[in-house]
Amino acid sequence: MKNVILTIEKNVQVGKDVFFMRLVGDLSDIKNPGEFINISIPSYYLRRPISVCDYGLDYVDILYKVLGRGTKDLSEFEKGFKLDCLIGLGNGFKIKKDIKPLLIGGGIGIAPMFALAKAYNNLGIKPNLVYGARSKDDIVLIEELKKISNLYICTDDGSLAYKGNVINCIKDSKLEFDYYYACGPIKMLEFLSKEF
Repeated sequence: MKNVILTIEKNVQVGKDVFFMRLVGDLSDIKNPGEFINISIPSYYLRRPISVCDYGLDYVDILYKVLGRGTKDLSEFEKGFKLDCLIGLGNGFKIKKDIKPLLIGGGIGIAPMFALAKAYNNLGIKPNLVYGARSKDDIVLIEELKKISNLYICTDDGSLAYKGNVINCIKDSKLEFDYYYACGPIKMLEFLSKEF
């Protein structure tokens, strides 16, 4: 874990209440996809833990959903604003070589799947990625995800692509895998653990 001051380079809305932020600075302590950062938002006592979407030695990208006053304030910060952050948190995902991985993201849980897909790309594997959300308004970064994965989208209301949940999408698409990674609502994770 390391305490760093990071500068906002970009903070833009990319979906319904969903924002993409790029922070720049010394990010060398982020080592693995699936880690998270803790952001101190001025005027709030508790830091906000947010999954790392993508990262490099001098940048970190995050996706976050506006759910309360803290994230609402975060969405209003402009380029150049500095944030106190703790980085290098969490164990992250273990990259397993010589397997057929399946990546599953539910809602804002798609965020850590981005860096994970890139890590598999670096091994010469373009993984299957199932991305589920309530509706098309909740689906973000489609074109970027298509570049690094074989993307399968499902929405509860059928407003975009497959109508249904991630489990039915996996089964109906006959996706084969040796190992899966998932991030999303607890209910989704519970059903996945029972099915697979």
